[in-house]
Amino acid sequence: MQLGINLGYWGAGMDADNLAVAQEADRLGYAVCWAAEAYGSDAATVLAFVAARTERIDVGSAIFQIPARQPAMTAMTAATLDSLSGGRFRLGLGVSGPQVSEGWYGVTFDKPLARTREYVEIIRRAMTRERLSFDGEHWTLPLPGGPGKPLKLTVHPQREHIPLYIAAIGPKNLEQTGEIADGALLIFPSAEHLEDTAVRHLRAGREKAGKTLDGFDICPTLPLAVGDDKDLATLADTFRPYTALYVGGMGSRKQNFYNQLARRMGYEQEAAEIQDKYLSGDKQGAAAAVPHDLIDGTTLLGSVDRIADRMKAYAAAGVTTLTLAPAGFTLDERLSSLRAGVEALERAGLA
Repeated sequence: MQLGINLGYWGAGMDADNLAVAQEADRLGYAVCWAAEAYGSDAATVLAFVAARTERIDVGSAIFQIPARQPAMTAMTAATLDSLSGGRFRLGLGVSGPQVSEGWYGVTFDKPLARTREYVEIIRRAMTRERLSFDGEHWTLPLPGGPGKPLKLTVHPQREHIPLYIAAIGPKNLEQTGEIADGALLIFPSAEHLEDTAVRHLRAGREKAGKTLDGFDICPTLPLAVGDDKDLATLADTFRPYTALYVGGMGSRKQNFYNQLARRMGYEQEAAEIQDKYLSGDKQGAAAAVPHDLIDGTTLLGSVDRIADRMKAYAAAGVTTLTLAPAGFTLDERLSSLRAGVEALERAGLA
């Protein structure tokens, strides 16, 4: 099992620290450095910046938002980043959510599975560097009856095949991801529930495509807080606002994929309470309502030995790249957590 690092969003006053984290992860042998985007910093610019200041670590989008870019532009960006980084780019895609898609980009959040399938197909075709044409429900290239003509990508990516990941949560999206992608980006992954909530759906998609999970990258992101095992409650409290935001406040009441995931893990009543409080404006109450077990089961908390045991559980559940989001109020704390992640992987016998 490999390790990755997730820098999250850029532009929050910690840019220099984030770069230092990426460079230390590069030095320590982490496999990939991911950057995110929502409605602030864009991931492509951040990844170009990080790639220019690192040597070996891959850089990946987690995620490029599908409603933000036409698929041909995403192909252009991926090819450019792969070329500039010397073949170190990983393309992560996701549909985002209804609030961002419709509120920020003005793109209707409908038929996300069909949109994703067409989007990926257009990118795949563009990457062949053959003349691009496509006739689908959501995209038609070139537009009929006009001056457009099929064009081909002029940039040569470093590799013939750039790894393509999809951020997936729901069963149908997971199955499609297994069918059409090279990897899955997961969030709030519980090792104990991973087979039921994710892996079996990915496996079904691979089987539909005539493939197995061999070579498919299952890549969850886990917040990491290193400390004394006697202080697990305090360490878990670090992530209460984070968990409450996703379970309670992401999307709408009817379309909150993270809330639905918590319910599938057995937290039906708790997920409802967290959402009710969060949407009513009681964010502190929502955070207090998050069960300790939900936090502990979807993060890495405690001593290096305890984290090593948890890493073993994730590896046994099928995880191939474990992406860490280290907590810390200072740069030194975040760098120390990075080193602890490597030490835990080695103690687990997974390095």
